[in-house]
Amino acid sequence: MQKRRQAVGSGGERPLLQRRPLNLPRRHEEQSEVEAADIQGNVLRGYSHPMAAYIFLRIDDVVKGKALIDRMLPRITTGQPWCDTAPTTAIQVAFTYAGLQRLGVPDEMLATFPEEFREGMAARAESLGDRGPSAPEQWESGLGTGEAHVLVTVWAVDNEHLDAVREELRQVGASAGATTVINETRAEALKHGRDPFGFFDGISQPAVEGTGVQGRPGDGQPNGAGGWRDVATGEFVLGYVDEDGTLPDAPAEPFHRNGTFMVYRKLQQHTAAFRRSMEEQGARYPGGAEMLAAKVVGRWRDGTPLSTSPEAPDADVSADPLRINDFSYMDDPKGLKCPMGSHIRRCHPRDSEGFFGGRLTNRHRIIRRGRSYGPVLPKGAADDGQDRGLVFVCFNTSIWRQFETIQSLWLDDGDPFGVGPDKDPLIGCPADESGKMTIPGKPPFFLTPLPRFVTLRGGEYLFQPSMAALRWLADF
Repeated sequence: MQKRRQAVGSGGERPLLQRRPLNLPRRHEEQSEVEAADIQGNVLRGYSHPMAAYIFLRIDDVVKGKALIDRMLPRITTGQPWCDTAPTTAIQVAFTYAGLQRLGVPDEMLATFPEEFREGMAARAESLGDRGPSAPEQWESGLGTGEAHVLVTVWAVDNEHLDAVREELRQVGASAGATTVINETRAEALKHGRDPFGFFDGISQPAVEGTGVQGRPGDGQPNGAGGWRDVATGEFVLGYVDEDGTLPDAPAEPFHRNGTFMVYRKLQQHTAAFRRSMEEQGARYPGGAEMLAAKVVGRWRDGTPLSTSPEAPDADVSADPLRINDFSYMDDPKGLKCPMGSHIRRCHPRDSEGFFGGRLTNRHRIIRRGRSYGPVLPKGAADDGQDRGLVFVCFNTSIWRQFETIQSLWLDDGDPFGVGPDKDPLIGCPADESGKMTIPGKPPFFLTPLPRFVTLRGGEYLFQPSMAALRWLADF
């Protein structure tokens, strides 16, 4: 069992972790079939630590940088279950392609990594829909330039413990001349699991085979018999069988097993603009502003799926972990309950018409991790100019097949859903405010103009190695 570790500078009583919303209780756990001790934490099991920091480092001195990795190894949290209570801090480490190059990984090994990882997110921005204010030239300093080498993610129970680790990373790296912090974002989970737009978030996560964590209805893949099955482990962790029944393509040893590819995107959410648009256009929508917002997202603010309760939120559904994610699109082929263009339907089409009962979605699942950042905008308040949003993180074994398919083909292109050039209404990046969303009905309602509600502030493609591969990087 993994031992608890105390952060530098911590002491006294352990603060409590953020309380989980009642409709997302801990899943029943059994014996894991994966090599959890070799897999970095937060891939197969999410953390409930409320505070987080995403710290990008530049490696200034390779030898000293490797020594810093070696020093951090005992502090890195693995996928093993905790013995009793959770540690006060948890740390994960991932590398960009430029970072692996900087560490001196041989060219013949680097060549075995997939093309999209080697190119990086910034080079693929146009195909991802990252244009205009979301284009790489507008990103925060240090991201998308090749300067970011390492991402250290720190989770903590409170700001005191978070700051202790943050300062240690800065001071140790700088004093040794090993690393420099070039970009950092602090994040904090909002109350009741809501996002800056006010919606209950993080509901739909894939149930992963072999982890020992029992999935809830709707977490996995449709099994064709009205139920659900777990998604193959190899869709998310290298070295295990995937949905095709084979091992996924992987880099050369020691990166071939128990590692995963990580996508980092800092998404600024324009909360005031979203509220204003829903109120103004909701005045002419028959269902009003709240229903219009639900049609955009695909769920009511409390998490109730439109597919289950299209006329109003249902507290019995949203409070029941066995019902909140247990729904299908097969009985709604025209999107009269949940529009084809809604955010959650485009992110995960499930068994929508044209996706062959879910068979065309089972190779495009991702595990989402992340945290909200920035202050909450009070209800009814005007735009205060503060930066707020979501640090989006996901894990997958193929960035191209999984994340990029969702981002490029489903969110930035409406053709698979029969909505033409319409982009995702929530996080899509319109070239201007002339975009629209079609809400089916008699007659249909056209949500237009459709302003930008989310702007990408920066991103990177990373590889999160196994513990064995981390030890190799520190020693080779």
